[in-house]
Amino acid sequence: MAASFTIPHLSFSPLSFSNYLHPTLSLPSHSHSKISSISFSASSRCFHKSHSPKESNKPLFRFPSSHPRFLPTDSSQSTPTYRDVLLKSAASDGGVSTSSSFSQTVLGVVHLIVSLGIIVATDKLLKGAFVAAAIKFPSALFGMFCIFSVLLVLDSTVPAAATGVMNFFEPALLFIQRWLPLFYVPSLVILPLSVKDIPAASGIKICFIIVVGWLATLCVAGYMAIAVRNIVKTEMTDAEPMKKPSSFSSVEMWSWTGIFLASFVAALFYPTALGTSARTFLPFLLASTVLGYIVGSNLPGSVKTVFHPIICCALSADLAALAFGYLSRSGLDPILASYLTKTSSNPGAGDILMGFLGSVILSFAFSMFKQRKLVKRHAAEIFTSVIISTIFSLYSTALIGRFIGLEPNLTVSILPRCITVALALSIVTFFEGTNPSVTAAVVVVTGLVGANFVQATLDNLKFRDPIARGIATASSAHGLGTAALSAKEPEALPFCAIAYALNGIFGSLLCSLPLVRQSLIAIAG
Repeated sequence: MAASFTIPHLSFSPLSFSNYLHPTLSLPSHSHSKISSISFSASSRCFHKSHSPKESNKPLFRFPSSHPRFLPTDSSQSTPTYRDVLLKSAASDGGVSTSSSFSQTVLGVVHLIVSLGIIVATDKLLKGAFVAAAIKFPSALFGMFCIFSVLLVLDSTVPAAATGVMNFFEPALLFIQRWLPLFYVPSLVILPLSVKDIPAASGIKICFIIVVGWLATLCVAGYMAIAVRNIVKTEMTDAEPMKKPSSFSSVEMWSWTGIFLASFVAALFYPTALGTSARTFLPFLLASTVLGYIVGSNLPGSVKTVFHPIICCALSADLAALAFGYLSRSGLDPILASYLTKTSSNPGAGDILMGFLGSVILSFAFSMFKQRKLVKRHAAEIFTSVIISTIFSLYSTALIGRFIGLEPNLTVSILPRCITVALALSIVTFFEGTNPSVTAAVVVVTGLVGANFVQATLDNLKFRDPIARGIATASSAHGLGTAALSAKEPEALPFCAIAYALNGIFGSLLCSLPLVRQSLIAIAG
């Protein structure tokens, strides 16, 4: 590739340098100079004037022979040319670039591990402290309030420190956002065990409550947001930009495929190689779950409309469990029981995934802090809609369950159907005789219904305002609905994220009040 540069009234013919370009050089022009162009030859290393035909063959000037750069070259000596120097320099730069890229990758991985590890460790410490103190209030929710408060204090006193904290935890937050639907999957994977003892008639009633309750909650939240918007008339402003996690690569898919195949075969021959069946089955059950999510996420958009990635994820894990149960002749139920043991000393793949739910709640603090200006500006619409829709969701579920004759313990178990799994499981611990597996399954199914039908429903209801669309989606279908809507309508994402967090927070606070719990139990029968 030839490179060229110009000087006023001067024009240099280029040297042929491979993949190299000279920087532009400019020199002052002289008005009395009659030189119109000069050519620089790499072979003769001399300058020739080309102003007139008569003088075209006369040398304009020569460099002194004593100048080391222009000494005559001896063919017997292996003196490197300028081209050779450039090529070596480029090769050296390539090596430095490769080394730098590798170093950045290693530092990025370490940064992710440290930041995510701090969040997970904080969740575990808080959970242990609350258990030791016999406090029933969700520990992760308390931690979220603490983190949010600290960030607000730092922002008002030392803004640079608040920014530094946000930047430090950003890799962990992107990791949680990237894998968020995966943390809901265990409840769907063990659904065959959860509904085993539930009569078919009760199952149909629960499905009825899920569909009707979702639509009713969406309408209440959306219309309330529109009504308040018409009253306050707050102008829309741009939200803080939110980074999107990277898509899944073929390397990740093949890596998890290798883990699945190797651990599956090893578990067949040595079912207790790691001490217990749950720990031995953990690698291939976890790999099958992750593979299902990666494959489901890479499906065409038209397919994902009716076949959500989380469904693909759950089916993948169930098929792996079914295949292992068949080949080992142990059946499906023991494998699913090993998937989610709910025992910290003997965890399964589902326990590992659900172990991140507390960290998800802690991450809400960072999301809310990032959108704090938006929350303050649209506080009337957001808080009013979320509070009313949460109250409506809890009491309407209890009322419909009583009306259609659903068993009281099942009705209470599905009360937090519109609240994210992490907090829904904490809420049902306030009540006695509930079935947490049913709670988790109903919450996930509610999210799936919202993820598949929320956009079309919002369009049919004539909800055009991104605030109303975001709040209605998150209040009725929590995280899965949020992910589905924000993928196509990024302008609604901040409102989805805020309502998603506040809905669970307010629901937890509400159910922690004895008076509210007693009234819900009385309505449910």
